[in-house]
This record gives sequence, structure tokens and C-alpha cells, in this order.
Amino acid sequence: MSAPSTENTPVQGGNTANATASAAYDAALQVIAAVEPRVAEATRAELRDQRASLKLIASENYASPAVLLTMGSWFSDKYAEGTVGHRFYAGCQNVDTVEALAAEHARELFGAPYAYAQPHSGIDANLVAFWSILAHRVETPALEKHAVKNVNELSEGDWETLRHELGNQRLLGMSLDAGGHLTHGFRPNISGKMFHQQQYGTDPATGLLDYDAVRAKAKEFRPLVLVAGYSAYPRRVNFAKMREIADEVGATLMVDMAHFAGLVAGKVFTGDEDPVPFAHVTTTTTHKSLRGPRGGLVLAQEEFASSVDRGCPMVLGGPLSHVMAAKAVALAEARQPAFQDYAQQIAGNAKSLAEGFLTRGANLVTSGTDNHIVLLDVSSFGLTGRQAESALLDAGVVTNRNSVPADPNGAWYTSGVRLGTPALTTRGFGHDEFDKVAELIVDVLANTKPGTTKAGGPSKASYVLGDGVADRTKAASAELLDKHPLYPGLELS
Repeated sequence: MSAPSTENTPVQGGNTANATASAAYDAALQVIAAVEPRVAEATRAELRDQRASLKLIASENYASPAVLLTMGSWFSDKYAEGTVGHRFYAGCQNVDTVEALAAEHARELFGAPYAYAQPHSGIDANLVAFWSILAHRVETPALEKHAVKNVNELSEGDWETLRHELGNQRLLGMSLDAGGHLTHGFRPNISGKMFHQQQYGTDPATGLLDYDAVRAKAKEFRPLVLVAGYSAYPRRVNFAKMREIADEVGATLMVDMAHFAGLVAGKVFTGDEDPVPFAHVTTTTTHKSLRGPRGGLVLAQEEFASSVDRGCPMVLGGPLSHVMAAKAVALAEARQPAFQDYAQQIAGNAKSLAEGFLTRGANLVTSGTDNHIVLLDVSSFGLTGRQAESALLDAGVVTNRNSVPADPNGAWYTSGVRLGTPALTTRGFGHDEFDKVAELIVDVLANTKPGTTKAGGPSKASYVLGDGVADRTKAASAELLDKHPLYPGLELS
């Protein structure tokens, strides 16, 4: 069975839209080529490569021509530090318009009391969230205690005490190998340096979240911030339970929904699986499953709104006004009824991909999926994640290596490959196509062998791909891709 037609989606468009987009891109590339032709050619090459590849990176998608064109505007030339109606630069009335629209669409789409559209990325969104929580939970009570309005009015001694308190708060987040993100307290990341952090994992037997274990860890550690959300956990999360745990220990619940925001927006995740009503602060990117520009958002309950609104200058510099404009366009697209069909298809396709692997004897973390992620354990093929990722790329299948729980190969070589369905779903792939994708991947991995080091020992990086495997995989992929062209009708001279 194939996916519903995407002929009139924002990405695929219609004949008139694609003819207009072709003219726009051709004109833009001619202007670029007049200054630096190598950049223009690299841009053309990127489109060719994306059209010819099976893109299965869970954090990537295809934005619509409207979103992409919005970013190439003179909004890029404007500084707009501050907030809507309260800027540190003059002449920001048009930036105010697009930022207010982005925030309005975000509030309506997610049912959030407050939205902040300035973060440049997901990491920036998380930094804004962390420092907003610290400002709300630590700084504000300190200022009230000393009867002052801002930190500049504190004595040096009181300021030093506050600085110590701000830098010594506790954070509890999901461990990287269990599926968490590096910004959830991973020590090499700034989040692991600015907090006294500990991590919770998953059940060793099932790979699933054990809420009783998370509760026990939280009661023992007593964090100020409990972080929920994931980048490589192939299951849903009960955010009502996570909020209960946070309330029991007096923690602020922060949810990073960067990966699955499209499934929230598209009403695949509802009730206890929708994080926005339960989290004090929710962060997300606007690309990935939301299919917008690369950027971030912060959603918050009213009590945290004023703290989040200080993201610039607290953490951020000048907002990227051209990207905020593109966020407004993408969020407007996501509010259309067709986006809910798209989100449902993402989740259905992930199940088809997982079933395709399982029927062919491959091992999956948690033995399946109920979101957009499939995490394939490649150790059964005798490979590391790095070897599998590289062999698949040679065959035209774009993935990324990823840790699995208790990974013996660490975070660099890994034992897993993470796969996601949003991008190919945008192209119109359906259940049968994703089953075929699983077949192709298993064929590549089954015909890949580990290489050896210069000393003759086993290598974790080098590999040997069987003769003819890459060519036959690319040929089979081309048949699938030709049925679902990317930006059909958009032709560049």
C-alpha cells in the first residue's frame, strides 16, 4: 500500500507553484554564480544528491519552496535584539510582524500559552529553557529576598552567592545511550558543565522507560530540572507520569520534543503523550518532523513566560529574522488539515519499516517503534554503527550511526544505526516502499564485512562491501525514488 498522494502538499506543490519556484531558484542561482560560481554549483549538486538518495536520517526532512525562499530575504540584513515592540535597534516593525506571526502560529498549533521564536537552533532553545528555569527558580527568589529588581543592584557578596547557586543546581535527564540528547546533561556538552547532573536510563531487558526507576532516581537525586524527551528512543513517553515525578520532588519539568514535534502538531501524540500541557517549559526545533527551517522554539506555561522572553540578551544575540519569517510560514503550513494526515503516515511508515526489519531477522532496540524512529542494532551483522553507516552511504542510503543501550562501542563507533521516516514520507513513500527499504538495508549489511587495521587486527571503522551490492541497491532505490520525485517540476538550468 502506498502513502496518500502528496501532489498538492507544500513540498511537492502543483504545476503552477513548481513553475514559479523553478523561475525563482534559477534567477537566484544566476545571481549567486555571478559572484561565486562554486557555491551555485554546490547548491545544484545538493539538490541532485538529495533527489537521488534514500534519506533516512531521523532529524532531516524537506522544507517547502515557500519556506526555503522565505529565508533568502533582506530580513537577513536586520538586527533585532530584544522582543516584539521592545527592541534595542530602531526600524524593527517588520521583524515584529514576522516574529509575532511565528509565535502566534506556534501557540495555536501546540495549544501553548506562550511561544518564543528566536532560538537559532535546538541547542539554543534548550539553553534558553535552562537559563529561564534558573532565572525563575533561583535568581528571582534571590532578588525578592534582597528587595532589588535586578542583579546589578546586588552587593558583590550577594552576587557571588547567587552565582554559586546558579552554577550548582541539579539536572536529571535521559542518558545518551538510552536515547537522550547530548544537551540533556551529557558531560562534554555545556548542559553537563553548567549543572550538577545525573542521568536515567531504560530497562536493560526491554529498552523501555521504567517510570518507577525514574521516580526512584529523582527522589534520590532531587533535581531542580527533570528533562524528558529523546533523540533516539523509538517509543512514546507518558508525560503525565513525568510531570507527576517532577511534582513529587519539586522539580521543573522541561521537555525537549525536537524530534517528535511534528507528531504532536499532527495529533499523533495526544492526551498523556502530548508534552505541552504537562511540561513547564517545552523546547523544539522547527525542522525534523515539523518540516520547517533549521531553528528552534520555546513553549512555556505563563509562569515562565517572562523569564523565557529574556532569551535575548540572556543567552541569544541578534535573532535570525529571515529564519523567524520562515518559521511563520512553516508553522502556518503545519496548521493545515493535510499535515495531520502526513504525521499519521510518518508513524505508520515507521511501523512498516520496523516490521520489514523484524521479518528479515534484524534486531531492533525495543523490538519495534511507535513514533518516527527505528533504531537498528547492527552488531548481529558483525558491524559497528560506523561501518554500517559508511557501507549504506556507499549504496545511496543516508543514515546516521547511533548508540544503543549499554553500547560496548561507545558514542563514536556505536553499535546502532538510527533511521527515521519523516523525509521519505514527505516524498510520498508508503508502507510497501518502506518494507522494500528494509529489504535493501538488510541486503547491504549482510554483504558488508569488517575491515582490518594496518596492524592486521579487526577494525571498528573500515569495512568491505561485497561486489555489486552498491550498484544493485542504487538501482532498486532509483525505482522507488522515481515514483516519488522530490520537488517535481522544479527544474534548474
